[in-house]
Amino acid sequence: MCRHLPLLLAALLASAPLCAQHAKGHVEITGDVKVSELVKKHIEFNEKVQTVPGFRIQIASLSGPNSRNGAFDLKRRFKEEYPDVEVYIIFTEPNFRIKVGDFTSRLDAYVFMQRIKDRYPGTIVRENVYPIHLDWSNLVPETDDDAAN
Repeated sequence: MCRHLPLLLAALLASAPLCAQHAKGHVEITGDVKVSELVKKHIEFNEKVQTVPGFRIQIASLSGPNSRNGAFDLKRRFKEEYPDVEVYIIFTEPNFRIKVGDFTSRLDAYVFMQRIKDRYPGTIVRENVYPIHLDWSNLVPETDDDAAN
């Protein structure tokens, strides 16, 4: 009997997943109602905010005394030179990073970086995710019914 026991156990274990595949169940997680509300709000927020992967050029990373003032001075100077390019200051302790542009392709970011790298040495292209700003004014309605709404 003892020498057949491993064979019997192997047969039972092999058939267990087959039985489990046919069973359907319901999982209910109980917890604080506030947690459920926060999860619901998080889902709603993520549905409303649309983001797109893209690229920005980091033109500086400053830390130390007066780094905040230096970051805002650099932002102002860059904006004077390139008024059509957005400038962002990101603070991640202890650094103030100054990033420019909203590029949808790495190639576009590199082309612009080549234009500015002499004035801003140490620039680097960074991957980024930013919200989509849709311009609804240029949309053409698909049907006459859409135009009426």
